Amino acid sequence: MAQPTLQSFIGGRWIGQHGAQTLRSALNGQPLARTHEEALDFAEAVAHARQRGIAELMAMDFQQRAARLKALGKYLTERKEQLYALSHHSGATRADSWIDIEGGAGTLFAYASLGSRELPSGNLVHEGPAIPLGKTGKFAGSHILVPRGGVAVHINAFNFPIWGMLEKFAPSFLAGMPCIVKPATATSYLTEAAVRLMDESGLLPAGSLQLIIGGTGDLLDRLQGQDVVTFTGSADTAAKLRVNANLVRNSIPFNAEADSLNCAILAPEITPDDEEFDLFVKEVAREMTTKAGQKCTAIRRAIVPTKHIDAVAERLRDRLAKVVVGDPSVEGVKMGALASHAQQADVAERVEALLQSSELLFGAKDGFAPRGEGVNDGAFFAPTLLRSRDPHAEGGAHDIEAFGPVSTLMGYDDLDEAIALAARGKGSLVASLVTKDPRVAAKVVPAAAALHGRLHILDRESAAESTGHGSPLPQLKHGGPGRAGGGEELGGLRAVKHYLQRTAVQGSPSMLMAVTGEYVRGAKVIETEVHPFRRHFEDLQIGESLLTHRRTVTESDLVNFGCLSGDHFYMHFDEIAAKDSQFGKRIAHGYFVLSAAAGLFVSPGVGPVLANYGLDTLRFITPVGIGDTIQARLTCKRKIDQGKISPKGEPQGVVAWDVEVTNQNGELCASYDILTLVVKRNA
Repeated sequence: MAQPTLQSFIGGRWIGQHGAQTLRSALNGQPLARTHEEALDFAEAVAHARQRGIAELMAMDFQQRAARLKALGKYLTERKEQLYALSHHSGATRADSWIDIEGGAGTLFAYASLGSRELPSGNLVHEGPAIPLGKTGKFAGSHILVPRGGVAVHINAFNFPIWGMLEKFAPSFLAGMPCIVKPATATSYLTEAAVRLMDESGLLPAGSLQLIIGGTGDLLDRLQGQDVVTFTGSADTAAKLRVNANLVRNSIPFNAEADSLNCAILAPEITPDDEEFDLFVKEVAREMTTKAGQKCTAIRRAIVPTKHIDAVAERLRDRLAKVVVGDPSVEGVKMGALASHAQQADVAERVEALLQSSELLFGAKDGFAPRGEGVNDGAFFAPTLLRSRDPHAEGGAHDIEAFGPVSTLMGYDDLDEAIALAARGKGSLVASLVTKDPRVAAKVVPAAAALHGRLHILDRESAAESTGHGSPLPQLKHGGPGRAGGGEELGGLRAVKHYLQRTAVQGSPSMLMAVTGEYVRGAKVIETEVHPFRRHFEDLQIGESLLTHRRTVTESDLVNFGCLSGDHFYMHFDEIAAKDSQFGKRIAHGYFVLSAAAGLFVSPGVGPVLANYGLDTLRFITPVGIGDTIQARLTCKRKIDQGKISPKGEPQGVVAWDVEVTNQNGELCASYDILTLVVKRNA
């Protein structure tokens, strides 16, 4: 029976009719699919991304692209079983595939939420506040972030063919950058299936996502300075791609996330009787067997007190002996195969190299017998636990990575030695510290941070909610220094900003306001007879402002507010102590100043403003004393159309208002932004 031929998605069409390389099931070695033999026109791919993709994405704003990501996540989630059925052939268990499939969709949801909450309605991000650069406030500077106007090329590894694509696609799409994705060939059938679903959804703007099955040919040679290349895979391949002549010549950003020799440290105060001891053993075993150890974040080095190394080894052997390996469709199987037969051979070769400096504590000789039909022809590999003979010797587990279910135990005598052994990995994506002593964490983390992209501290308090050593999260940075590639992915909006161009802008406050679409203090304001709170969302203009009437603060204000709030701090009530303070007098509660300012600028009647749901950037600058007269200026600073609907079905947007509270001398007393929900006119 002929196997299906995988197709590339280039120039808005699917290409590939004739089969080339056969891809086999990792479970039984049976032919599963074939790559296509047709050569791709990478000039067409790049041109399609530049001419169609950029235009389509820039016709949308951050908020609209965020909404599209959410819809894509929902579409994939509703069709996840199609992907699970195929993922099975990569050797992944249901739990392994969950990370890849639902973790990938979850990343789309995470970036949709981040974009909706934290990005503006346009295609420019103002990294304010503006900085005064002159003496009179007529010249200022700030930073803006804008889409780069280029193409993102994402080259991914074989271990997470869906999540690996989507964790890069989500932030670049949100940033308005079309993507050309090249998955590792071994598991490209899964990436192709996901891209087909995304294409069929009708949610992808034309040219925003293209897929390459097979090699990249001259693609990198066709890129320009506004483009970006990201890579996930081996450190050796990253090193080769990094020095591509065109990338170097045009200073094209290259972000690498490479496999690394991650470690876990069992702290010296932990004994075999402690709960943390079992947490450590469980974490190491889980990282060895999840995805059959094929994770760039897996624990390759387990660094433990020498006095407990035998106890750790015994418990790890006991736990690994209970792991049932085989076809994930067989009941009871907890660990599947490696992703390919080539990977199986590579891991075997690496283990042989590791055995030159280590002894085998657990492996294939300990009853390894995969379950299921045809598994003898599958790419299975036994969980393998080694012990380093000399953790300080050159080579060994500090330099050799077996990208499979393999980990090496190393002993240490004191905490400084443990930190030094961790550093021998020459840079990693993640390290775990299992401890019950905060003082140990306070010593290890600052020392280890320079060589690790993420540090995971595990104790009995966090264990119930911990996402684990090997789980990169959309909210936190993924990447590491040195051997780990020196790159950075994820990390919330940090990832989006990698695909944007940061530019400094200088000019008058009014010019900066016009450029950023955000009110900048010192700019000309718009004062009308209509109170800004009486205007609907669409009618409000950036810079529309209200200067309020004045209010003189009295002693009764302080007394009444103190009784109402229960705040009887001495600076508000003790005349003698206040005179001895740096202020030399009693001062009003800061929150009274906020409340009084609200009383000055709020329009009390029913109107378009629905609710105040937060304050940002609050600062109290000049104290307000008894007898001082305050006045407020309320200015429309920023508008964000999130496409939200109120529970009553009213379309609404978010308006940020700049508030300045001054005293009778014109001195700034309080400064902050308030965020309100405002109804649209045609609600």
